[in-house]
Formats: sequence, structure tokens, C-alpha cells
Amino acid sequence: MLYKFFMSVYKETLLLKRDFGGLVILFVMPLILIITITLIQDGTYKSMSDVKIPILLVDNDNDTISKTVRKNLNESGSFEVLTQLNGKNITEEVAQEAVFKGKYQLAIIIPEKLSSDLQLKVNQNVDRIVSSFGLTDSLSTEVQNQKLEPKEIKLYFDPATQLSFKNGVKNAIDRMISQIETSSIYTTFQEQLGEGDEPVFEQESFISFKEIVPTIDNKEILPNSVQHNVPAWTLFAIFFIVVPLSINIVKEKSQGTLVRLITNPVPYAVVIAGKTATYLIICMIQFYLMVAVGIYLFPHIGLPALDVSGKLFLMSIVAIFAGLAAVGFGILLGTLAKTQEQSAPFGATSVVILAAMGGVWIPVFAMPKVMQFIAHISPMNWGLNAFYDVLLRNGGILEILPEISLLLLFFIITVTIAIVYDKKKRAV
Repeated sequence: MLYKFFMSVYKETLLLKRDFGGLVILFVMPLILIITITLIQDGTYKSMSDVKIPILLVDNDNDTISKTVRKNLNESGSFEVLTQLNGKNITEEVAQEAVFKGKYQLAIIIPEKLSSDLQLKVNQNVDRIVSSFGLTDSLSTEVQNQKLEPKEIKLYFDPATQLSFKNGVKNAIDRMISQIETSSIYTTFQEQLGEGDEPVFEQESFISFKEIVPTIDNKEILPNSVQHNVPAWTLFAIFFIVVPLSINIVKEKSQGTLVRLITNPVPYAVVIAGKTATYLIICMIQFYLMVAVGIYLFPHIGLPALDVSGKLFLMSIVAIFAGLAAVGFGILLGTLAKTQEQSAPFGATSVVILAAMGGVWIPVFAMPKVMQFIAHISPMNWGLNAFYDVLLRNGGILEILPEISLLLLFFIITVTIAIVYDKKKRAV
């Protein structure tokens, strides 16, 4: 039986050697994919200080608020604030046209008398409060009864701008205005109370935010594009062996090779074991190639190096079980499919769908609630979470045990279905 197993492995190796194009797809294309995707996505994990987005600012206020907004935008390091185009001051109409045509991503329109009207509104409110205590003379009736229309700071966004960018800008500007309003209220109270030049109210923020990140040996571990993309696209490459594996199985059936093997006799389980061993080795070669690219090549093309110190063993375990799941899926597909025209497109499409569902392209938390639930049935999601447990969460074997158990169970179920289906089909 062991001899038959080794001969089955040898047969699969010969088939792969004869299909040079298939080998190129299995090894070269995933490497090109991971380099391209990581280079594209690296900017989202880096500070935007070296990439400034030009935005248009139409300042109809020319007072405290507009100066504060401009100052904060410039100091953020993310934006290049433009108030003129071709040597002329920008108007709202010009800004709107430029943004809607996609020349700029954002235009901010600050209305007239924003600062003065805000201060007047604060004066009215503070005066009512202070006067109710009889501490000071109230404002003139004319000033007190003056009605002020609410002001709007208009934001024009390029229609192609992502929602996350829009929300970030709106939240940042809202925060600036809130700080200005708060400062105005404190200052007005102090003036009304006549407490002199010394500040009565402390205006420094009382509440702040501090991010706590995992550490090893007192060193912070910050996730980057490489730590996210190497495991994600390694899984995609591993599962893509479904295509050549299923095609080879269908080819064996159509050419009569499988019938000759079984009449030797060779149990179908031994044939499957040979395919599993061969393609699992391919999966591991893919995994180590991807890791090698992350460690040695990425630093030379301006990307962070993949740090696998003390983690490679656990990552290899995850890759083995992910490879088993991919092989099991390929065997099942090849056993069920009747022609190569069925197995090839279905295999490629199903891998793409599983990758999309599993969070390879879009994080699961950003998906709708229904898709978040569906994501948990994707074997790529199990493998991805296991890789993240090792790389980003510093997990051990106990932390990845649930995910690798699911991957192993997926392999057992798919192979069992394939064996039972093949046995029943030959019995008919």
C-alpha cells in the first residue's frame, strides 16, 4: 500500500512537470499579485505626512474661525490648502466645478461673518445666563433681540471620494468648530464676569485618547500592509491550486487513467492521498516563497519587512491545514465535475468568492451584518484569522487551534464526500 502511495505521488509530480504553464501560474503569479497589492495598499498603513492632498478653501469669513480651520488643515500634514487657482481667488462656483470634475477631492466653503455671528450668538446666550443672576448689565435690547441665521460650512466632495475620507474630514472640521465655540463661551463668560486678563477657566482638553498596542520586550507591535497582505494573498494562492488539481482529476477520468489505476487495483483513497501529499507540498512551497518575498524583497522596494521572529513554526502549521482544506476542495470539485469546462471556471470563481467572503479583500468588520455572518463559513476566513492570531495578536497553538480544527474538518468532509460519490458512481 505504501508503494502504491509513493507511485501515486510520483505520477502527480510527472503531471505537474509536464504542465510548465500551470507551474508558472502556481508559483509566479501569486508572487506578482502579492507585490502589486501590497505596494498599492501600503499607503493606507503609512502616515499621510509625505502625501498631501490638495484641497480648495473659499474663505468668505476672513476671521478667527477661517484662520483656525486653515491653520489646523495645514498643521495636519495631510492637506495642501489652496485659496487661489491661476493667480485668482477661488469662488464657490469655481470650487464646485473643479471638484465635481474630479480635479480636486474636496472644497471647503466658509460663509461670511461666521466668526462675528458666532461670537454674537455666544454673547447673547452668556448674557442671558449672567443677567438672570443679576451679576452684570444686559446687552442692549436691539443686540439681544437680533436674530441670527444658522451658518453652514459647505463641503464639496469629488463623487468618486470614499465614504471613509468624507467622514474623516467632516469629523475633523466639526471638532475644530466645537473647540472654537467652547473657547468663545469661556472667554465671553470671563469678560462678562470682569475677572481681568488672567484666565478663569482652564481651556485645555480634560479628556484625551491613548492607543494601547501589543508589545513584545517593551517594543510596540504595529500592524502594517505586509502583515495583512502576506497571509491574505498566501491563502488566495494556496486555494488557487483548486483549479489545476480539479482539472487533472477530470482529465484522468476523461482519458481513462483513473479506471486503469483502480483496476490495478488501487483504492481511490490511495489516489487521493497521493494527490493530497503532492499538492500539499506545492502549497508549502508557495507559503515559504511568499514569506521569503515579505522578508527579503519587500525592504528593497520601499515596503516594511515581514517580521516572523519566533512565529514561522506556527505560521507553517496554519499553512499546512489551509493547504489541506484547499486540496480537499479541489478533490471534491474534480470528482464532481464531468468536464474541464465545468471544473476550471467554477474553481476559479469559487476561490474568488471565498476570498471576498473571507476578508482577503475587504475586512469582515466593514461588511454588512449578513455578510459578516456568511464570512464565518469561508475556510479562507478561518485561515486568515489563524494567521492574524500568530502575526498580529501574538497567539500560540491554543489560540489557533479552533481555526486549524475547522480547516482539518473541512478537508475530511470534502474528501469523504468525494470518496463516497466516486464509489457510488462506479457502482451504478
